[in-house]
Amino acid sequence: MIDVERWAEIRRMHRVERLSIREIHRRTGLHRKTIRRALAGDAPPHYRRSARSSKLDPFKDEIERLLRSDPRIPGKRVRELLEELGYAGSKTVLDDYLRDIRPRFAPRRTYQRTVYRPAELLQFDLFEPRQELPVGYGQTRRGYVVTCALGYSRAGAGTLVFSKEAPDLLFGMARCLWRLGALPETVVWDREGAIHSGDGRPTEAFAAFCGQLALGWHILEPADPESKGLLERRHRFMRSNFEPGRSFASPEHYQLELDAWNERVDRRTHRGIRAVPAERLVEERRRMRALPARPPDSDRRFVVRVPQQPYLRFETNDYSLEPRLAGRRVEVRISQRAIIASALDSGELAARHRRSFAHGRTLTAPEHQQALDALRGGRRREPEVEIRPLARYDRLIPA
Repeated sequence: MIDVERWAEIRRMHRVERLSIREIHRRTGLHRKTIRRALAGDAPPHYRRSARSSKLDPFKDEIERLLRSDPRIPGKRVRELLEELGYAGSKTVLDDYLRDIRPRFAPRRTYQRTVYRPAELLQFDLFEPRQELPVGYGQTRRGYVVTCALGYSRAGAGTLVFSKEAPDLLFGMARCLWRLGALPETVVWDREGAIHSGDGRPTEAFAAFCGQLALGWHILEPADPESKGLLERRHRFMRSNFEPGRSFASPEHYQLELDAWNERVDRRTHRGIRAVPAERLVEERRRMRALPARPPDSDRRFVVRVPQQPYLRFETNDYSLEPRLAGRRVEVRISQRAIIASALDSGELAARHRRSFAHGRTLTAPEHQQALDALRGGRRREPEVEIRPLARYDRLIPA
């Protein structure tokens, strides 16, 4: 068989130079039948390998039967069943054949490219840092990041919280919205326990939050991560670009680093939209609604009676209360930064503490300790003990 270059040269010599087959034979030394075949065919020559039988051929009907009964049957199980029937071929040959034939029985899901209108949609999700974060007193704690991304501009934000409870997630949502600087039409969440109450319905706390901001909501179907692919991709980038090479001294340090990273990322060209998210965000804000004067209140609130040991326990920590209010009821308000208690009957401040995310601590305010000492009439003074010189013992115990 001649190669393509020789085939093309023969056709040029005959069609362009008008040479006869005899002359082409004399110049090239090729057999005249080879020359005639080259002139007769319009397609260039190519090598064809004869089909070889495979050890898998006798079992193809059985494979199709298995796939008709269960299109998602694992390849390993197919191989086990075929080996019982005498199959002795390789795993690779079977896997390649299954990869080619399985779509006939279980068509793959296809996706259309989604185009978002400005201000239309804001996706929310949770990202869990790989390492626990330092929270003081030599302790570390698992944290979560409430993340978000706008569909049109792809601009994003994130807020560190330490639980998946509604007050923390709603605080994270509010902070993300205030970082973006405006309100979208709809927020999207998956079926997170504090967001979804069942059957696609929101929890009361989530519905109240959206109602105060006049936000629409959309809760995704179960096991459908593709519906919030914007955040799935951003989470992978956080895992590969934000976390490596960084260490954090406190939750506040983590939040500062995360905010700076989000701002830096949004100033880069986004490959999906072929634009800079920060620039698109300026355009998108013109279509979004303005933020209210203050975010919705997501603090925890409850009423307790000040015990005789005037301490309030929250998340395994004990916070001191005003001891003079023992027996009276106080309203406790717990935000992400502080724990504040006020007497219900008089409005008197019962406690103000910085919230600790460590565990098992007892936090006593100096003024509360002073009040305890005053109520007990002062601490008992320790008896004075004479300190004798060592020379006296030397005289009593001769050497």
